[in-house]
Amino acid sequence: MSTTFTKQLTNTFRPAYRATPQTTSLPVHARAFHASTARHDFHFDTHHFVQRLEREGLNRAQAEGIMSAMAEVIDESIRNMTSNMVTKADQEKHQYTQQVDFAQIKSELQLMEKNDLAMIKAENDRLQADMEKLKQRLREEITRTQAGVRLDLNLEKGRMREESSGQELKIKEVDTRIEQEIANLRTAIQASKATTLQYLVGFVTGCSALLMAYMRFRV
Repeated sequence: MSTTFTKQLTNTFRPAYRATPQTTSLPVHARAFHASTARHDFHFDTHHFVQRLEREGLNRAQAEGIMSAMAEVIDESIRNMTSNMVTKADQEKHQYTQQVDFAQIKSELQLMEKNDLAMIKAENDRLQADMEKLKQRLREEITRTQAGVRLDLNLEKGRMREESSGQELKIKEVDTRIEQEIANLRTAIQASKATTLQYLVGFVTGCSALLMAYMRFRV
């Protein structure tokens, strides 16, 4: 401690009268010092601090006064610090609450994800069932159309045979006409198949786009 700081402490804690070393005895100082330590729970070596102040030129009363003031300031600072601290029990309680909240949120998210997956699967199954129904309907329609065409052709052939039984040349012309009509009908059937297939592809593409949009929206 510098001489300037010692003078400042001396001026600050100067008593009304200045006791000289000749007028103050050691037993009196020892009793005052021990009485002071009995009333405080000091957080530093008070005896060493008092001796340090005495070596800087202060008497025992001034040194003990400075020591007591510093002890009170330190005690008050420690009390203020400890009053603002969170206890271990409160910290563990807060941590447990956070863990419970996190577990609850995780459970809710898992449940929501499970429900979403179930809804998507149900929607996908429904779309697949609708597509199978549409395919079955198209197959039935094609089969019915082919059966009708075959029936018409058979009736037409029979009628033509009955009408041209006596005319071989006419039969040949009729056969040529029938074959041409058959070719045209086959072309029409192929065109009908192509149109039906295009419709099916367009429908499947639309359903797939709707499904992807739905899944993207859900995600």
